[in-house]
Amino acid sequence: MPSPLDTRLDDLLGPRGGAGRVLVTGWFSFLDGEVTAGDALAQRAVSASLDRLGIVHDTAWSPAFVPGGLSLDEALPSRYEQLLFVCGPVHGAPFIRLHERFASCRRVAVGVSVVDPDSRAVRGFHRILARDGPDAAALPDLATDAPASAAAPVVGVALTYGQGEYGDRRAHDRVAEMLLPWLARQDCARIDADTRLAHDDWRHCRTPDQYLSLIGRLDLVVTDRLHGLVLALRAGVPALAVDPVLGGAKVTAQSGVLRWPATVGSENLSTVLLDHWWDWCLSPAGNAAARRRSARLSAVSGRPMGTAGSARLPLSGGGTRPAPGTGAGPRPSPKPPMEET
Repeated sequence: MPSPLDTRLDDLLGPRGGAGRVLVTGWFSFLDGEVTAGDALAQRAVSASLDRLGIVHDTAWSPAFVPGGLSLDEALPSRYEQLLFVCGPVHGAPFIRLHERFASCRRVAVGVSVVDPDSRAVRGFHRILARDGPDAAALPDLATDAPASAAAPVVGVALTYGQGEYGDRRAHDRVAEMLLPWLARQDCARIDADTRLAHDDWRHCRTPDQYLSLIGRLDLVVTDRLHGLVLALRAGVPALAVDPVLGGAKVTAQSGVLRWPATVGSENLSTVLLDHWWDWCLSPAGNAAARRRSARLSAVSGRPMGTAGSARLPLSGGGTRPAPGTGAGPRPSPKPPMEET
């Protein structure tokens, strides 16, 4: 049975002659535009709907976002019967250029916001199905129709660029130069999990309890800070730790005390080692090891650490959430290292 979006698109695109190839565009196509998660989900929803309708289509992406993908400059108007613009406000000079370049195509827009119905940007389309505007009843955003994909792990990143006390042994910049591009290539949701507290900056936690709440909701912490490692394991969350001091210093010392294997020295840092420990930390073995560390810390201190051994954890506002490390489901991992059981 066709979905409501299938029905709307079928009507919007109308009779199609020949191959009827459609070029899907959006703000994600403009070199000087931007790509938001909502835009990308809207594109995914429309592409899936066009597939169900049997409509051949391509998507034009900004080369700044998808290097090597089809760009607007490379999309020849002669190849397409229709241009379909997806999501975002219909406003500004990029639309005038779009209408001029694809003047030979029938141009339609779906799931867009119409700010000024009389603007050249709006009037350049043959048909528009708006999600909102002065003369349109509001419709659900296209992102709500996007097919669901497997959840990505949520990874906190806690790095330091200070620690001048180590002098010539500092390798912090080299660690960051390798870690950050490597992290950008991982399929995960990254958040800044800086351990610094602040009373006047919303980007930082104000109290250590707030920070522990943040860490406890993650699947993994990547860090070169002592407390990034310690607080993650306290919460039962795996940590991929890098010691940024040549020869090893406090990060290595704490990983030894806690018998935590997923620690790499800056002298040995490589993407191969990072990939290895990433897979292990996100595996059932890595999660179980982190929960054991939390349980031991709890037993030694006589106080609950907050997360160890709980399959579902209470939220302050009621309800429950998955235990750390379970949000993205199990992942394949290399053979786990030898460790204390």
